[in-house]
Amino acid sequence: MSDALTLPAETRERAGKGASRALRREGRVPAVIYGGKEEPTPIHVEAKELVRLLDTGHFMNSIVEIELGGKKMKTLPKDVSLHPVTDRPVHADFFRLAKGAKVEVQVPVVFVNEAASPGLKKGGVLNIVRHELELVCDAEKIPSEIEIDVEGKEVGDSIHISEVTLPEGSESAITDRDFTIATLVAPSALKKAEEETDEEVDAEDVPATEQGDDEDAAEEQEEKSED
Repeated sequence: MSDALTLPAETRERAGKGASRALRREGRVPAVIYGGKEEPTPIHVEAKELVRLLDTGHFMNSIVEIELGGKKMKTLPKDVSLHPVTDRPVHADFFRLAKGAKVEVQVPVVFVNEAASPGLKKGGVLNIVRHELELVCDAEKIPSEIEIDVEGKEVGDSIHISEVTLPEGSESAITDRDFTIATLVAPSALKKAEEETDEEVDAEDVPATEQGDDEDAAEEQEEKSED
């Protein structure tokens, strides 16, 4: 299960672009807690602490206990908006978790027993189609990763979601098809697929638009949807 994280917060008394900008100048990040059949709660958190949690690599798949007014509130991060120039967080959304809640998360996959795969021993390559799985999980049982066993897999074999045993309390969010997670391919086949992908990218390439470096203007763009 993903580790529970703790994030101290304070209530945000004022809303609006001016108030949000003032908070950022003080090293704070405006945020909101919503869901759980309660009114949204506007808050702000320390920017350095939020960045530290983001750097754990599993922030978006972890339960975050927000400490607010002497109480702890279990939440799940739903979105962190980053400044388009500096990449610093400018706003965060947290979903309030009720007891027994189900949540949809992206969980990374990890492949095990590669040494026991005849196809890989022969020089085959594991072509990973999905690095993460979209799962619906019990809020208290969010897995940190999903292990997929490649023992016995030969070149030409595919691994589908139907072959994966998910942890108790988890199920695939995609239910209309038995999608592919990975395939074992010969090195030549992988090289050809990469070349075809490169050709498609070149054909579809369009000139990039110039991005201004006016920080305040960029912040206003990020703030349009936050309050």
